[in-house]
Amino acid sequence: MTKISGIFAASMSVLNSDLSLNIEKTINHAEKLIDQGCHGTAIFGSTGQAQLIPISEKIKLLNKLSESKYKDKYLIGTGLNSLNETINFMKIATSLSFKNFLIMPPAYYKYEDKDVLNFYSKVVDAIPECQIILYNFEKLCGYKFSLECVEKLVKRFPKQIVGVKDSSYNLFEKLKLENFSLMPGSESKLLKGLELGSSGIITATCNVTAQLARRVYDDFFSGKKQMYNQKLIDVRNAFEKYNLISALHTFKSKEDKIYENVLPPLDLLDSESENNLMESLKKLDFQIKSKLAA
Repeated sequence: MTKISGIFAASMSVLNSDLSLNIEKTINHAEKLIDQGCHGTAIFGSTGQAQLIPISEKIKLLNKLSESKYKDKYLIGTGLNSLNETINFMKIATSLSFKNFLIMPPAYYKYEDKDVLNFYSKVVDAIPECQIILYNFEKLCGYKFSLECVEKLVKRFPKQIVGVKDSSYNLFEKLKLENFSLMPGSESKLLKGLELGSSGIITATCNVTAQLARRVYDDFFSGKKQMYNQKLIDVRNAFEKYNLISALHTFKSKEDKIYENVLPPLDLLDSESENNLMESLKKLDFQIKSKLAA
């Protein structure tokens, strides 16, 4: 088993004007991020509007993604609450030789650690060949992984539960497991996480900070003085003042108007917020065509 590590973008989905998924441009976007420095990307994470995209379109993308030159560099999200739909979707993905998944527990309902253990047990029992990165984001699903829950899952399924994306930030400083990928969900946690033994990051804003984040990552392992970390954090903070999906699509639409398309209830930033974001990024010398913007 190869440990999942490095800079991963929670890749954006690109939509047509009729709000259908543009499969070719979504894949091109993900491949471009890897070209710019990401070690891989997460497809159909929350940033990719996965919860809002029909399963039929997701399956069509998987079939085309299986032909990508970077096929082995993708984490496949599900964006599904239904256990059976999650399993069925993962079975399709594994039939196309995808094995790495990013899976959040179901949203809406209230539950405890024992219920989370049961949920992932059902998934692993159905697809024992999978490797799962747990998605810890209480803000989205209403549940926050405890250290004990993760430890129990890894003990029970050491070959299948291989890491966690920690966007609640209660795990990456404390969890210590051998050959396990700890991936905070923000660039602001990248350097601190690496110093504590984390494996990298999986973040929304790596859709535009891929080159910066990769420099921080590489400089850490080469022992070079950190010249880009503060700028990376400042850019993240600028985007984080807003809904990240709205801010990213607004920013990327300056490069290509197709990014203006988002699925309701999501929307682009209003004009005042857009102007404030662009002005903040300009002050940081971070623009669409700037050297270290993706």
